[in-house]
Amino acid sequence: MTILNTILPIFLIIFLGWIFHLRGFLPREFLAPGNRLVFYMAIPAMIFQAVAKASLSTQFDVRVALTTLGAVLAVFALTWSISAFIPVDRQGQRGTFVQTAFHGNIGYIALAIAYYALGKEGLVRASILAGFVMILQNLLAVFILQYYSDNAPQKRNPGIILLKILSNPIIIAATTGFIISFLKIPIPKVIDQSLEIVGGLALPMALLIIGASLTFNLVYSRLISILSVTVIKLLILPGLGYLGYRLLGISPHDYLPALILLATPTATIAVVMAHEISGDMDFAVATVSVSTLASAATFSLWLKLSGIL
Repeated sequence: MTILNTILPIFLIIFLGWIFHLRGFLPREFLAPGNRLVFYMAIPAMIFQAVAKASLSTQFDVRVALTTLGAVLAVFALTWSISAFIPVDRQGQRGTFVQTAFHGNIGYIALAIAYYALGKEGLVRASILAGFVMILQNLLAVFILQYYSDNAPQKRNPGIILLKILSNPIIIAATTGFIISFLKIPIPKVIDQSLEIVGGLALPMALLIIGASLTFNLVYSRLISILSVTVIKLLILPGLGYLGYRLLGISPHDYLPALILLATPTATIAVVMAHEISGDMDFAVATVSVSTLASAATFSLWLKLSGIL
């Protein structure tokens, strides 16, 4: 398996989305409804089908899950400590700095990498873990953004945002699929095939939308902070996970889907959360763009170290 056959095609589609946006084929007006289509229908359908048909006894490893979640918590604590030394204009910028360092783009990029690099088996394993990781990173993101929020009412009313996290369609799809798999409930063929068709939209559409959303206009004004977050997100976070998997003697076949989840670039939802909870939306936008571009190289690095490429 080579980089040309795995990583490069994925980022070529992202690049194609960027070109289409510049040429007007994917205008800014399309991105919001297109994103809703992918986020609320296509990706949940794909994840539900993958997890519901999975064998949890053979495709879920508790050691991998705990190590993955532990790496996220460790980087959260590390970045929170570092944020105290970063000069900011207002406190909300510290919260955004922290959340962009651990909040990964699981639904759009990680699952695509898992599928195209590891096949259907890799997608199933990644989808099972995705629900756990997404819940943790969203809870941590809400906490840190509210902790540094300049908006006092938001600090007093975290329940509304927490409810939004728990009603996340991707988390619901993974949880429901987990229950269906655990109870061994068969999926009727007509529903299974419908999910296959709808889920088929998920990865190509998601990659095109990611590309069309990239912008680098604000990078130069915050270059050091953005590069710092990018290094933490793409190298230190997956590095901690990789070290943990190896120390526990877990095989690459079992830990690679989890490593891909950790190595994914900053999530686009980090921009929305920064906007809703008085964070630094401009910094989040720039970090998403830079980390997405840089992840083409770092994904190749982690797959190479794991013996896949």
